[in-house]
Amino acid sequence: MRKIGILGDIGSGKSFFAKQFGCPVFNADKEVINIYKKDYNCFKKLRQKFPGLIKNFPIKKTDIIKVILYKSTNIIELGKIVHPFVNKELKVFIKKNTKKRVKYVVLDIPLLMENNLISKNMILIFLNTKKKDVIKNLKLRPNFNQKIYNIVKKNQLPLSLKKKKCRFNLINDFKKGTIKKYIKMIKKE
Repeated sequence: MRKIGILGDIGSGKSFFAKQFGCPVFNADKEVINIYKKDYNCFKKLRQKFPGLIKNFPIKKTDIIKVILYKSTNIIELGKIVHPFVNKELKVFIKKNTKKRVKYVVLDIPLLMENNLISKNMILIFLNTKKKDVIKNLKLRPNFNQKIYNIVKKNQLPLSLKKKKCRFNLINDFKKGTIKKYIKMIKKE
């Protein structure tokens, strides 16, 4: 089974691109939302770390935003607690798809490099997206918060470094036809 990692800026279309492959996708953002809704152990750890800010289960996104805005370095502490839960789900996803003998899986994990989740034979794709398209996409998101965006960006590796590590550097124009051509090219590898 080949793992495909999608890298790019926040709002660059990684999730949209990942869905176009027609194979199983591990979407870390969706997993985090699911963990906040269903994993009481994660809630207990977050409540213990942030007692005045995380009070109720299931955890609401607004509570997570309050944690980050209260102190920007809290994003690092959040990651230390939440990422092991996400990694556990990733291992389940990989194991399940290995048993099914799936040819490809796509990893839509925004912090793929930052969390050292890149394996030797992984196909890495960097999505280059025009800044105006990124901003347009971000503004379409419900509850987009510029302060949170800035904090998240500050805690990520530079895009130039991510770009250098990728076998494929693709221009994302958000057109399915273009994306399908890219995918066909990638699958020939």
